[in-house]
Amino acid sequence: MKCPFCRDLENKVIDSRLSKEGDIIRRRRECLRCERRFTTYERVEEMLPMIVKKDGRREVYDRLKVIAGLKKACEKRPVTVAALEAVADKVEGTLQERPEKEIATADIGAFVMEELKKLDKVAYVRFASVYRHFRDIGEFMTELKDLLNVKE
Repeated sequence: MKCPFCRDLENKVIDSRLSKEGDIIRRRRECLRCERRFTTYERVEEMLPMIVKKDGRREVYDRLKVIAGLKKACEKRPVTVAALEAVADKVEGTLQERPEKEIATADIGAFVMEELKKLDKVAYVRFASVYRHFRDIGEFMTELKDLLNVKE
């Protein structure tokens, strides 16, 4: 592990701790050259399927993109970063359980929307409005009515 301060490769682990869930190891390290301390996080690299974009391109799953979309939807909402991380964890868990080697962005978006619906209704509507590309206000209002369980 390269020291973030002096870039030296020689360091020692001072302390290691498992996360509450037991899937991440937090390590405190000390650089042997500059003697500064830093923290690293270690998690198992899991084989995730390729993501098929709407235009047919394929790319590697990127957790940061999921979290960025969640943060945007939850902007100025009372939703913690820990809750967003938990949604991202559920997405990854679901992807790992599926037998397919490729998954469409539509499937991931639908799963994220379901999780947001449970987490924060306003964030759900924000995400859905971008993700579903409503053609007109009527489609948007139908979605809102379904969310509020209002019958015409």
